[in-house]
Amino acid sequence: MRSNRQGEDLNAAATGASMTGWEFAWLDGLAVASEPTWSYLDLARPLVRRATSVLDLDTGGGELLAELAPLPSHTVAVETWARNTPAARERLAPFGVPVLTELPSEEDEFDLVLSRHGRLPAADIARLLKPGGVLLTQQVGSDDLAELNTALGAPPPHPRRWDAEVAATALLAAGLRVTDVREERPLLTFRDIAAVVHHLRTVPWQIRDFTPMRYERELARLTAVIRARGEFTVRAHRFLVKAERPTEA
Repeated sequence: MRSNRQGEDLNAAATGASMTGWEFAWLDGLAVASEPTWSYLDLARPLVRRATSVLDLDTGGGELLAELAPLPSHTVAVETWARNTPAARERLAPFGVPVLTELPSEEDEFDLVLSRHGRLPAADIARLLKPGGVLLTQQVGSDDLAELNTALGAPPPHPRRWDAEVAATALLAAGLRVTDVREERPLLTFRDIAAVVHHLRTVPWQIRDFTPMRYERELARLTAVIRARGEFTVRAHRFLVKAERPTEA
């Protein structure tokens, strides 16, 4: 039988504030995430300044794109998750940025395509980039937080390998020239079982059948680990790829 404290923790996570976009402020103090040694924003900012047209794939709630302002007059965001789309439109409206729910159909439209933790449709990116245009993407790899799945006896988070080599190979096959590849596994430390539950509820692709009740016994064991050690640390999986569409002869 679970303790009252564990029940309170799980209930707190299950009834926590709803999340839109990619904001995880609810976890402040309960989970500590290390960042890769590179800064996606610092790498993206000078590219945005030089661009006359920008496409941001899977913009979430538009938070990161807004941080890159001022933006070119022709800037477009795409967000397919209905939960995020209204928040993105509200946040990006002051910048004059439309938020689409599917990829643009034009060709040779953008100087810069950005994708942070979003899709990476290589052929479409090659189609949408102008000759000489640049792609900058930071991706979540297939090993992301895999130790959390193992600790809870869940299947691996991703059925297929997804890492810098696989992504770069796809981009090369689409006709792009890869100019920068980086890959790291920063740490994520959970200090409370509520943070684990809330994280799994807000990123449902980590454990696709997750509910606190379905994994009650496993969560109880992980609660004991956190109480004994004061924390539970797993490795994230991040990689960054920069690529260019070659200029036509």
